[in-house]
Amino acid sequence: MVQLHVKRGEESQFLFNTTADIPIETLIQQITEIYNSRLKVDRICSEIPELADHGITLPPNMQGLTDDQIIDLKLKDEWEERCTPSGGAEFNKDEIGRRNGHAPNERMKTVLRKTLEEAKALISKKQVQANVCVTMDLVKEALDQLRGAVMIVYPMGLPPHDPIRMELENKEDLSGTQASLQVLSEEEAQLWWASKEMQRGKKLQDYTGKNEKTKIVVKLQKKLDEAEDDSYLQSEWSDRQALKRQFQGLSNIRWGPK
Repeated sequence: MVQLHVKRGEESQFLFNTTADIPIETLIQQITEIYNSRLKVDRICSEIPELADHGITLPPNMQGLTDDQIIDLKLKDEWEERCTPSGGAEFNKDEIGRRNGHAPNERMKTVLRKTLEEAKALISKKQVQANVCVTMDLVKEALDQLRGAVMIVYPMGLPPHDPIRMELENKEDLSGTQASLQVLSEEEAQLWWASKEMQRGKKLQDYTGKNEKTKIVVKLQKKLDEAEDDSYLQSEWSDRQALKRQFQGLSNIRWGPK
């Protein structure tokens, strides 16, 4: 069994148990899936407090508008009546105009907030300090806990445009957001792995042809190999005693039978 310590830069992310004979492609796929799924849990957890405080997300064409603008444009949130929280709603206006302000009652807020903390603890970076390895099953457990809490508070479900529902249904759109910069692609993971191998002085022939990024890493490895090549030490021009022998008339002497 081999334990890997996955980091982003110098920041610890999680520990992962694997075997020494696992194919690199399979390992990278597994680590990438866990890494990105942990980010999904984090994104959902960042939305849960807003859901608890201000209710469901308004339709995109109503977000950011004032009450007067909504009236003037004759806009209506058709999901407001469909998606009411269990036990009734308590109005708490969202000052930025992103959510409809019909928040769950205190009991339902407690359900959301408690589950949020439990889910975050499962995939926390503190698990590294506790020497707990993260598995995909553990991440799925965190997602299932969040999904269950949302269903308890909103038994009729959330609107299709609500970011929490989109995350749970894998329909999230991260393009143009800061979150998209954190998601790890398998190609990036391949590059990361290859660069780590290079730093350890290992050969990277197995990575040749994977993608353009890894080709660059292989080229760098070849440059390092060339720089570390000490075969030149066997050349005449590198022999410090060669000039001295030449002045002494000893440079062309050959030893051995005639």
